[in-house]
Amino acid sequence: MKVDLLLLVTFLIHFKSGCSLSSSCPYAPSRWCSSPESAVKCGVLKQCLHANLTKSRQTAEPVQLDVYYESLCPDCILYLTQVLYPTWVLLQDILSVHLVPFGNAQEAPSGSKYVFKCQHGEQECLGNMIQACLLNMSDNAFLIIFCMEASTDIVAAAKNCVHLYSPQLSWGRIMSCVNGELGNQLMHQNALRTNTLNPPHQFVPWVTINGEHTDDLQKKATTALLPLICNLYKGIKPAVCGNGGQRHRRF
Repeated sequence: MKVDLLLLVTFLIHFKSGCSLSSSCPYAPSRWCSSPESAVKCGVLKQCLHANLTKSRQTAEPVQLDVYYESLCPDCILYLTQVLYPTWVLLQDILSVHLVPFGNAQEAPSGSKYVFKCQHGEQECLGNMIQACLLNMSDNAFLIIFCMEASTDIVAAAKNCVHLYSPQLSWGRIMSCVNGELGNQLMHQNALRTNTLNPPHQFVPWVTINGEHTDDLQKKATTALLPLICNLYKGIKPAVCGNGGQRHRRF
């Protein structure tokens, strides 16, 4: 459900401090509004009640945003951490995000498996694979990936980020995916999705909105994502979109 600006600010302050959630709030941000108990413990009951009301008024399908990226690309890091994630936090009732870690990598068959070569080296291939497995294994994958991408060492941060946002998911299971057939096939599927884009991707991050890519959509998605999503959504808009949640004029 939507978390408003107060929750976003609270989360960002927590993240930058490098501290885990306090003992009075044992839940990850994505779970703060999962029950009255968690909302009270985390001090966000009023905001969660407002989010529930907003969600109950939604009348249309969310806008679908797909992001084709690679884990160590500087432009991708900036987009994921400074544009996409904050917008999703505010608009997640009307915005569905699908991440596809592969980017400008290359794959080649090797027996029954595939080998991958990444633009920023082996560490990027490892980061891509970890994130592909997370997207398949955790409902909190976006939170974990944001945590990784906002860290100074993206790959090294993965284990702690998983422990913070999906403590029930063991690191051993993730690495079994990364080093096994499942991870190899997940990355192969990401390669297929990326390499069959129409038009073909020319750089990363590459964005499609509701399955469509144009130069205009790419520019708006990277420079003015929140108003873009607000204007594309066909239902009753949340208050963060402005005008009291009423429909906007076309973008």
